Amino acid sequence: MALQSEPWSVLPVSLSKASLLGIIFTVCLLLLDFMKRRKTWRRFPPGPPSVPFLGNMMQVDFKNLHVSFSQLNKKYGDVYSVQFFWKNIVVLNGFEVIKEALINKSEDFADRPRFPLYEHLGYFGNSKGVIVAEYGRAWKEQRRFSLTTLRNFGMGKKSLEERVTEEAGYLCSAFESEQGHPFDAHLLVNNAVSNVICSITFGDRFEYDDDKFQHLLHLFEQALKVESGFLAALLNEVPCLSRISVLRNNILQPELDIQKFLKEIVSKHKETWDPENCRDFIDAFLQEMEKVKGDNNSSFNEGNLVFTTYDLFGAGTETSSTTIRWAFLFMLLYPEVQRKVHVEIDRVIGRDRRPTMGDLLEMPYTNAVIHEVQRCGDIVPLSVLHMTYRDTEVQGFFIPKGTTVMINLSTVLKDKSVWEKPLQFYPEHFLNAEGNFVKQEAFMPFSAGRRACLGEQLARMELFLFFASLMQRFTFEIPNDQPRPREDPQFALTLSPHPFKMCAKVR
Repeated sequence: MALQSEPWSVLPVSLSKASLLGIIFTVCLLLLDFMKRRKTWRRFPPGPPSVPFLGNMMQVDFKNLHVSFSQLNKKYGDVYSVQFFWKNIVVLNGFEVIKEALINKSEDFADRPRFPLYEHLGYFGNSKGVIVAEYGRAWKEQRRFSLTTLRNFGMGKKSLEERVTEEAGYLCSAFESEQGHPFDAHLLVNNAVSNVICSITFGDRFEYDDDKFQHLLHLFEQALKVESGFLAALLNEVPCLSRISVLRNNILQPELDIQKFLKEIVSKHKETWDPENCRDFIDAFLQEMEKVKGDNNSSFNEGNLVFTTYDLFGAGTETSSTTIRWAFLFMLLYPEVQRKVHVEIDRVIGRDRRPTMGDLLEMPYTNAVIHEVQRCGDIVPLSVLHMTYRDTEVQGFFIPKGTTVMINLSTVLKDKSVWEKPLQFYPEHFLNAEGNFVKQEAFMPFSAGRRACLGEQLARMELFLFFASLMQRFTFEIPNDQPRPREDPQFALTLSPHPFKMCAKVR
């Protein structure tokens, strides 16, 4: 009787070997993935189950990241972890947790993770600006210089407050030219806020209809949108993919165009630079470069001049501009709040002279409204990624050095244990029973600790002077033929209002 052959013996030898190699390769990949994704640290924060290779990438909505992370907060607590590919990310939520991390242990969380995608823009060594630079000597040097230069601002003939007040006047004129008809204030507000930064960094402002200026602002908006998406996250987590020029340029082209613009400005400054006449931030930086000439270890180099200027321009435009648009929206939706602001402005400032920062102390209600706009608008819900500078602990959980940390500021600004009406626009959050302004420890729209927003003081000045100047001149109304504007935000790294139109009626 003939022996029955084994099932695999009838297959071609080459096919069976290929199948075997495929199985071995797959098993090895799965083992590698398991080794990469397993957490060997005791007391590491818990998190949702992850899938091979992708981790939790497919479990979050990159168009509404803040919502996804807040939902995970409800299920896994105030300190939890997620995995993006093989990278562990710890997410911190709630006022007490974030206070412990950013204030009580500020240096532990002062570092930044590596952003491989940005290295294609020239971010390396001592040339990384102040926002994405890792914690160390170069970052400290650049931040100290930037803060001092902005604070003292002895450049040119005008003080910083005079520049903001002047620009507020231009914006009021632009609003008045609309003659009470419906219009979208988005571009006009962007123009005005950007011009403040332009006057500081470049020494001059642009007319609102300047084509080059409009193109620059459009590039900033493009950069925000593409860098908040899935593709940007993918290229940062899998750096080899960023070598594919089509993918890389899809994300970085707006950034490259902005850099080109800034380099042209710097080049023109170098041609006309006079060490005895400091016109603006770029001139001040060129002075520092001259002082350290020949020191290759100094962070005062042309790369950092471009990147630090970019950081000031980008951060100083988007957040303040978006906050002011939220202020308009809330004035439309809450006319009784608008009326109270008008009454206070008429009492303290009147209608003839321009507002000054000195008026702020006499205007508790207006101050409370501005703070509540920032709290409720929640402009930068997830801040910028942090990284642990050393091994540390939060709420008893161990977080090793070099771990990427996400700060969920939304859960602080909307913390139910802190705010009486966390999900509503309610200026009384910042007023006591006597109607006096009250600081709230959980008010962290600029983040906190060593990485707190570089332009916080400038932003506070802009918000008050622009808001008070516009409210002094106008009453804002919903157009008769327009529906009630949406109060929910749209996400693109920042939370901004959906497009809306309004009427600005001269008072």
